Amino acid sequence: MKRRFLAYPYLLWMLIFIVVPLLLVLFYSFTTATEDGFAFTLDNFKTFMQPIYLKVLWRSLALAAISTIVCLILGYPAALILSSRQMSRKSFLLFLFVLPMWMNFLLRTYAWLTLLEKNGFINTILSVFGIEPIQLLYNDGAVVLGMVYNFLPFMVLPIYSVLKKIDPSVIEAAEDLGANQVTVFRKVIFPLSLPGVFSGISMVFMPAVTTFVISRLLGGGQYMLIGNLIEKQFTAVYDWHFGSAVSIVMMVIILISMGILSKYDNDREGGGLW
Repeated sequence: MKRRFLAYPYLLWMLIFIVVPLLLVLFYSFTTATEDGFAFTLDNFKTFMQPIYLKVLWRSLALAAISTIVCLILGYPAALILSSRQMSRKSFLLFLFVLPMWMNFLLRTYAWLTLLEKNGFINTILSVFGIEPIQLLYNDGAVVLGMVYNFLPFMVLPIYSVLKKIDPSVIEAAEDLGANQVTVFRKVIFPLSLPGVFSGISMVFMPAVTTFVISRLLGGGQYMLIGNLIEKQFTAVYDWHFGSAVSIVMMVIILISMGILSKYDNDREGGGLW
C-alpha cells in the first residue's frame, strides 16, 4: 500500500504534463474554430496531404535518415573502441562525448555558424592556402552536419553501454573455436550489440526528424522541415489546429518506426544468436 502511495505523485505528474497535453493536441487536430466554438473536421489532415507539405515531410525524413546513418557509421566504431578492454582513459574519452551536451543546444548550433560562414574559421584557414571561400552554410550538408554533431552522443552511448556488458568469455569461446576477428564481430559482437544499435537509431532519428533550430540556423531558413512547419503554425500563423494535425502525423510515423525496430529486435532474439 505504501509503494502504491509513493507512485501517486508520478502518476499525477504524467497525467498533467503528458496525458492532458496529448489529449489537447489530439482535440485540436480533429477540430476547427467556428463562431459557436469548435467543430469536428478532417480538413486539417487533408490539408497536410497537399504536395507542398508532403514534400516537407519527405525532406525531413530523408535528412533525418541520412543523419542517423552517418551517426551509426561514426558512432559504432567509436563505441567499439571505447568498450575495448585494451582502451585506456575511457572515462576521459566518454567525458569528451558528453561534454558538448552540457552546453545549450542553441549555443552549440550557433558555434557552427562561426565555423562554416563565409568569413568563418574554416574559410579563413582555406584562404591562407589560396583557396577561394566555399559556401558551407545554407545547404543539406550543413543541416546534416549540425544534426550529426548534436545527436552523435545519443548513438554512441547506448551502443557503448551494451558492448560493455558483453561477457568476454563469449568472445573467448568463439576465438577458441577458431573464429577470426571478423567472424567474431559478425557472429557474436554485432548481434549482441543490436539492442544498443536500435536504441541509438531511435534516439537519433526522433529528434532529427522534428528539429527546427538546426534547419533554421544552418539552413538559413531556406529549408522548411517538419519541425519548422509545426513551430510556424503555433508561433507565427497561430493555426493550432493544423499544427496539431501535423504533430499527430509525426507522432504516428515515429511510433510506427519504433514498432518496426522493436519487432525486428524481437524477431532477432527469437531466432537466436547464430
